[in-house]
Amino acid sequence: MLPNTGKLAGCTLFITGASRGIGKAIALKAAKDGANVVIAAKTAEPHRTLPGTIYTAAAEIEAAGGKALPCVVNVREEEQIINAVEKAVKTFGGIDILVNNASAISLTGTLETETKKVNLMMEVNVRGTYLTSKTCLPYLKKSRNPHILNLSPPLNLNPTWFKNHCAYTISKYGMSMCVLGMAEEFKGEVAVNALWPKTAIHTAAMDMLGGSGVEKQCRKTDILADAAYCILTKPKSFTGNFIIDEDLLREEGVKDFDVYAIAPGHSLIPDFFLDVPIDTTALKQKYGASEAFKEEKKLSGSQPEGPKINTESTSANPVAETFRVIQGAMSEEYVRTTQGVFQFELSGDEGGTWYIDLKTNGGSAGFGKPPVTADVFMSMSSDDFVKMFTGKLKPTLAFMSGKLRIKGNMALALKLEKMLTQFNSKL
Repeated sequence: MLPNTGKLAGCTLFITGASRGIGKAIALKAAKDGANVVIAAKTAEPHRTLPGTIYTAAAEIEAAGGKALPCVVNVREEEQIINAVEKAVKTFGGIDILVNNASAISLTGTLETETKKVNLMMEVNVRGTYLTSKTCLPYLKKSRNPHILNLSPPLNLNPTWFKNHCAYTISKYGMSMCVLGMAEEFKGEVAVNALWPKTAIHTAAMDMLGGSGVEKQCRKTDILADAAYCILTKPKSFTGNFIIDEDLLREEGVKDFDVYAIAPGHSLIPDFFLDVPIDTTALKQKYGASEAFKEEKKLSGSQPEGPKINTESTSANPVAETFRVIQGAMSEEYVRTTQGVFQFELSGDEGGTWYIDLKTNGGSAGFGKPPVTADVFMSMSSDDFVKMFTGKLKPTLAFMSGKLRIKGNMALALKLEKMLTQFNSKL
């Protein structure tokens, strides 16, 4: 891991969404230098499912060696932002660093995304980032080495990253466009950069998206904290960059990345918006579409062998053979614990409509529409479906990489990986 250098001692950081997850990890890293941290987040009272409040985060920051100022801030409310910034300046004498970490996510298609969810993502991710930056900038310009850091991705215009969750992508790219514009607007005055993880990071949000066991395919928040620390200790001339955590840390001499893994040696899920191995550490963002549109991302790491499916059978194609194996593995226990009906629209060779019914009677699987209305609709290529069932492609990874599109009951969809694991272990 990247050691602390003391360069942030006495600096004041204003971090949105710092009560937990990535925001808190960045705060704790800075606190070890003796920094002042303004925790600008919504959670004042304990959440029923999510850990941490602005006050528990403040206690951890103080224990790590920093000074903390917890402020109740919903970045959708401009007045709350202004009040927190004024309180920060009054308490610590100024603001040196702004980290726009607060973010909202809904991985749903255009027709499935409720207007209130669209509003939430646009208001938190884009408007919140813009307004918080605008409010802090007059004070940042007075700092000796001011920085704005947005937790947002490189602007990759590959349509893959739009088709499954258009509203979310627009909102995250809005944060990135703030970097693009403000870095140029305030060049020489304030450094403005973006940071994004190369792999999935284990947070409460990732647990909700990936379900039980997904943490083994993730890294700890520590890797983003180290990368952020590296950026924030650079001179303000380092600006306008879209930085990937691992690439930057490699340049800084970090060689052991197992220390960041939840399960060292386990294959990792690539994060959203990255479809080629890229090194953007000290490079300006390239405009337009990625050159990798026509290239498939190679999956790193080996996957466990799944059930033996006769993919070379002359009497059955691979998809039909797969569903034959699924049908043979059906049990009342799977039906009882899953209680869901999955309909697959498969493209390519041997495609068509297929289903797995784990709700009715003893369960069934086969060609055509299910005997009852499906709870979850999944679209993907027939080749990827076979890979997914045989353990060569994780459902979570298939979804995040755009190979799998999901509509319907997302909670049931999250059971798919567990269901396939149960099938694999039995066969």
